[in-house]
Amino acid sequence: MAVAVGLLLLLLAVPAAYATNYKVGDTAGWDTNVDYTTWVSGKTFLVGDTLLFTYGSSHRVDVVNKAGYDGCSGSNALQTYSDGNTTIALSSTGSYYYLCPILNHCSQGMKLAVTVTAGNSSTPGGTPPTTGTPTTNTSSPSAPTPSRNGAMGRFCWMDALVVGACLMLVPLLGL
Repeated sequence: MAVAVGLLLLLLAVPAAYATNYKVGDTAGWDTNVDYTTWVSGKTFLVGDTLLFTYGSSHRVDVVNKAGYDGCSGSNALQTYSDGNTTIALSSTGSYYYLCPILNHCSQGMKLAVTVTAGNSSTPGGTPPTTGTPTTNTSSPSAPTPSRNGAMGRFCWMDALVVGACLMLVPLLGL
């Protein structure tokens, strides 16, 4: 019985392990010497994942709309971070844009565009909740358009894992 309870607790903890925590720029962090277009390629960002920006005092992270991203402008930033260790939760589908607003940093490539897709359910797009203490700008650009590709992603495998574990528990419990 103790084994069954232990396995049940393990199953309850597994969904949290399926979210991916991405350290932006990997070991280099959020800096001007990283090609963020290359860094983001091949990655699939799902609802529930997080972005961790680590950076020194000469940088910041601005959450901007597409126009701000394209023009390298943080003047209408949705949120601004300067704590050096910013975690942003990707809690809804859509395209999200980040840049460093310090003079010439964005034009040197210090900007990131991320498209977040749903795992096994669709969520309308919007600004993702964040941790830290953001400075919010009073202007309100339009929310990004949701991007949906119908992919089941990692959550489909989670369903299979739960079903398989339940099938294994039935004989152990003598049901």
